[in-house]
Amino acid sequence: MPTDRPTRRRFLRWTALAGAAALGGPAAGCSGRSERAPADTSAAATEAAAPARRMNVLFVADDDLRHDCGCWGHPLVRTPNLDRLAATGTRFDRSYVQFPICNPSRSSFLTGLRPETTQVTNNTTPLRSKLPEVVTLPQLFRQNGYFTAGVGKIFHGGMNDERSWDLSTDFRPTPAGLKGEGRNLSGGTLRWCAWKAAEGADEDQPDGQIAAEAVRLLGEKRDRPLFLGVGFHKPHDPFVAPKRYFEMYPLDDITLPKTPPDATPAPEPAIGGGYAKAFAAFTDRERREFTRAYYAGTTFMDAQLGKVLDALDRLGLAESTVVVFASDHGYHLGERGWWNKNTLFEHSCRSPLIVRAPGVGRPGQATARLVEFVDIFPTLTELCGLSNPRGIQGQSFVPLLRDPQQPWKETAFTQVDRGAFKGYSVRTERWRYTEWDGGAKGVELYDHRTDPGEWKNLADDPALAAVRADLSKRLRAYAAPEPVA
Repeated sequence: MPTDRPTRRRFLRWTALAGAAALGGPAAGCSGRSERAPADTSAAATEAAAPARRMNVLFVADDDLRHDCGCWGHPLVRTPNLDRLAATGTRFDRSYVQFPICNPSRSSFLTGLRPETTQVTNNTTPLRSKLPEVVTLPQLFRQNGYFTAGVGKIFHGGMNDERSWDLSTDFRPTPAGLKGEGRNLSGGTLRWCAWKAAEGADEDQPDGQIAAEAVRLLGEKRDRPLFLGVGFHKPHDPFVAPKRYFEMYPLDDITLPKTPPDATPAPEPAIGGGYAKAFAAFTDRERREFTRAYYAGTTFMDAQLGKVLDALDRLGLAESTVVVFASDHGYHLGERGWWNKNTLFEHSCRSPLIVRAPGVGRPGQATARLVEFVDIFPTLTELCGLSNPRGIQGQSFVPLLRDPQQPWKETAFTQVDRGAFKGYSVRTERWRYTEWDGGAKGVELYDHRTDPGEWKNLADDPALAAVRADLSKRLRAYAAPEPVA
């Protein structure tokens, strides 16, 4: 597991870098993988007019990762490779997804459109069933002459987008990787709620194979710049990782969250779904086993990320490649009695984001300014000199990469569905405000200056009536759907 830290020389190279070189050499085929026909001929004209030297893109999309990482100050979880990426890039401390479950979140940040526009608000609706002609992020790069490859989970499982890729592939565990010690923590009530300390090596698990394929693709020589999407699965359930990663986290080292005695009860829709009864039956040992398995998956994923970052360095590509690391949403590990995502609390809406853009900004910087995942699309296009499709709803945060302390956007929005009604939440640098069914089924207001855990609901405090009214107005303006231009 790589643990190296950036040298002073590398820091100076990052800050002095003024240009980028694309990968060179002939294009290579990938036998046994899903190859696509060349992009449409209109892209050829765009490519011909584009600059000769363009940045490559490594876009790493992780699944269900929360901020329990070394670079965000967690005292236990080992993430040396995320830490070194943050040490050479920009760490975003207030970055928010637009919908905290997999398919809606990915459909949003891969199009630069908000969920009210994509109309994808569950894990079963394919993006193109709602927006058949939408141009996705990798598709735009492909149209502009990039070789685009998607390895692992970029779009939601089973909904891969063929128009986006020249090549795409995913993997399954080997027979050895299916063996190991573990159990279901819900007694079988929740099929997904299981962990396994697996036999075999990293490459016996899909994430290990994804890393190996990403390294192979980076090593190929081609005459086009590369957009490489790498979609790691862990720490998403089922919580399976090689046994050695579990051994890093003895159960006695796991600390469980505690609910303050004066915590305000959450409105009924805030913690919704059929899982609550099973979670309430957990013993403390089962809670610790759940957390240990999640942390094992986090460190396993981090080790695979390290292999890809090592390849960038070894192949001389680090200084000509923009790197984005993003998780599709956050996760609860017992806060409010919840062990999943799909809430409008901070643990679910806030998601890890690190961007390394060689020559832009200072290595190792962090920003507490608000950004949304819908902003990733226009940020990457600006960094690579591409024009956005019409109707993009995000805002490029390239200026924040150059000056992470400058004033920035005032609000970030997240939403969920609860069947017959919706919940909407707005985050400012100080407040989180949430309405359920337009306020009819609950209103929440939390002051992050004094209550970062969101335990005391201040929505009924008369002294904050003006704050509530202002945030409600902003929230209702956001909830109006915008058509794609």
